[in-house]
Amino acid sequence: MTSKIPSLEQLLDEDLRYICDNVSAEFSEMSGHKLLITGGAGFLGYYLVQAVLYWNLKRSSDNPIRLTVFDSYFRGLPQWLSDLEPDENLSLVKFDMMQPLPENMGDYEYIIHAAGIASPMYYRKYPIECMDTNINGLRNLLDYCISQRDQGKPVKGFMFYSSSEVYGDPAPENIPTDETYRGNVSFTGPRACYDESKRYGETLCVNFAQQHDLPITMSRPFNNYGPGLKITDKRVLPDFARDVLNNRDIVMLSDGSPKRTFCYVADAVSGYFKVLVRGHQGEAYNVGVETPEISMYEMAEKVVAIAAELFGYKGKVVQKKSEEAAYLVDNPSRRCPNIDKARKHLDYNPKILVDEGLRRALIWYSHNRDAEEA
Repeated sequence: MTSKIPSLEQLLDEDLRYICDNVSAEFSEMSGHKLLITGGAGFLGYYLVQAVLYWNLKRSSDNPIRLTVFDSYFRGLPQWLSDLEPDENLSLVKFDMMQPLPENMGDYEYIIHAAGIASPMYYRKYPIECMDTNINGLRNLLDYCISQRDQGKPVKGFMFYSSSEVYGDPAPENIPTDETYRGNVSFTGPRACYDESKRYGETLCVNFAQQHDLPITMSRPFNNYGPGLKITDKRVLPDFARDVLNNRDIVMLSDGSPKRTFCYVADAVSGYFKVLVRGHQGEAYNVGVETPEISMYEMAEKVVAIAAELFGYKGKVVQKKSEEAAYLVDNPSRRCPNIDKARKHLDYNPKILVDEGLRRALIWYSHNRDAEEA
């Protein structure tokens, strides 16, 4: 017995309204200003961009946030972003963050540096490009902030997307992991291009914030998932969704024992805007959820159960070994954040439970299957 599937429009409206409700104070402060998002065509850009435009339309049409997106469109210009291009408060710029910034950058009061390669399959394939975007692109933007300040046009907020990968594989006594943990990270392994460039990126941010008195903050995402994460991304949930929508058994390329907490993207994006506007200068914040911490196998079983309810799915979970030798090398056995700091400093309070988040994610994939497979 399948349940009624909400339309894509209903799903997006519910999530975007939820984000705007959570960050109404932050968006109000940003209204009338210019925001730059690098890497805005990616997974997190999906709701970062649409939430701003939704706010402009529904809450602040007379004093909008004017948004510019820089992206190289390495994996193509997504249809969702192309469809938004006519919006007068959105400017799309094809730009590779590995290159020097354009001479005619313009003036931005808020900057989110989200450009980068976050999928393990892709950053292992393009490790140097991964490092260059995280480090050189970031350095150029930080220099831009100094230039703006010197011209009397100071940036009000700058957020660098770091990662929970900066912690590596914490020992049990450091889980849940708070922002003071220094990490247990391989600096030469197959994930090092990503992990170490994020760590060095944070070092850049902290020193620029301290030496130049710039309003720089850092976010450390913990296993975000949901709308916007391409079904071809080669991360766990998109792979599971692909199997479900093709009516195949879910294939798990591990023993399923690693544990994670999973943060639905609407809660995560709410946290990122709070870090951008409310974060303390030079500080990093975990953005995720603390419970439940579940194994990858348990997550797969949840997907099976939810897909059965939504679509009448009749598959099961099967385990196989990946053909990629480095697939599980340096993969953390557990990843779970302590978010007390974000609660205290930012009033960050994620509410969407994993079963509901997985339901919304699978509904989104069911509406985006053809476009995302392309």
